[in-house]
Amino acid sequence: MAEKLKLATLLDDTPVKVTVELPAAVHRDLVAYGEALAQGGGRVVEPAKLIPPMLARFMGADRAFAKIRRSA
Repeated sequence: MAEKLKLATLLDDTPVKVTVELPAAVHRDLVAYGEALAQGGGRVVEPAKLIPPMLARFMGADRAFAKIRRSA
């Protein structure tokens, strides 16, 4: 049985192209995460498509960052 993942559905949005280099271990984990999403009844998601929603979720859960944004 698949565990409930922090990242569920991916919304379409107008993209901005950014190029980054990832450590091989992070890339392997992203590949595994995309495969785990498919086990939950979805489709395999390529690693590059996972990065934006993961970053957004990370920043959205960062209370200190939210406080700084509210202050600005």
